[in-house]
Amino acid sequence: MKVNQAEFIISAVGPSQYPTDALPEIALAGRSNVGKSSLINRMINRKNLARTSSKPGKTQQLNYYKINSDLFFVDLPGYGYAQVSKTEREKWGKFIENYLLHREFLKLVLLVIDLRHPPSKDDQAMYSWLKHHGTPLCIVTTKADKIPRSKWQQHVKIVKETLGADKSDPVVLFSSELGLGKDELWQIIEQKIGYGADTTAEGLSETQPESAEQER
Repeated sequence: MKVNQAEFIISAVGPSQYPTDALPEIALAGRSNVGKSSLINRMINRKNLARTSSKPGKTQQLNYYKINSDLFFVDLPGYGYAQVSKTEREKWGKFIENYLLHREFLKLVLLVIDLRHPPSKDDQAMYSWLKHHGTPLCIVTTKADKIPRSKWQQHVKIVKETLGADKSDPVVLFSSELGLGKDELWQIIEQKIGYGADTTAEGLSETQPESAEQER
C-alpha cells in the first residue's frame, strides 16, 4: 500500500469516541516499550506521527491513526508495566477486552513482541486469549536490528515456541530502523482488509492463471 496521507484522529477512552468511518481497523497489542509507535511510524513513512510516551504505561486510551481513506491503525495501551497498579491494570484489561471482542470493524491484531527476549507471561496470555476467541492475528517481532542477523531465526523460533504459536499464524520479522518486514506486513494487512480486491479480480479475468499467480 502506498501511503499518501496519515493522520492522528483521536485518543478514545470508550466506544462513544470510536470513529464512525466504518473503515477496517488493525489493532496493535504489546507490552510497554515494545516499539508499537515506531512500527506505525515506519509503516506510514513518518518519523513522529505516533509518539512514544516518555513514561511507559502512561497511555490509557486507544490511539486511532487514519491511513489514506483505507484503514485505521489502533494502538492499544501497552501492558505489563510493573509500576501501574493492579487496579489500573484490571481496568485497562477490561477496556482492551471489550474493544477486541465487540469492535465490528476490527480485522486483525498485530501482536508485537520484542525479538530480543522470550515472550513474557503477558504476551503469552494475550496470544492465548486471542486464539481462544478466534481473533485474527499476526505476530510481529520488533527490534531485529538490536541483535546479530545470524541470530534472527533462532530468536524467532524461541518466540514461536514460547507462545505455542500455530503454524498458520503469520510471523513477521521487523525492524523500524532498517525497514525490515514493512512490505511483508503491508501484504498481510492488505489481504485481511481486502485492499485492491476489485483490481485483482479484473486482472485475473484478463491474464493467464500462471501470470496472475506470479503477480500475487
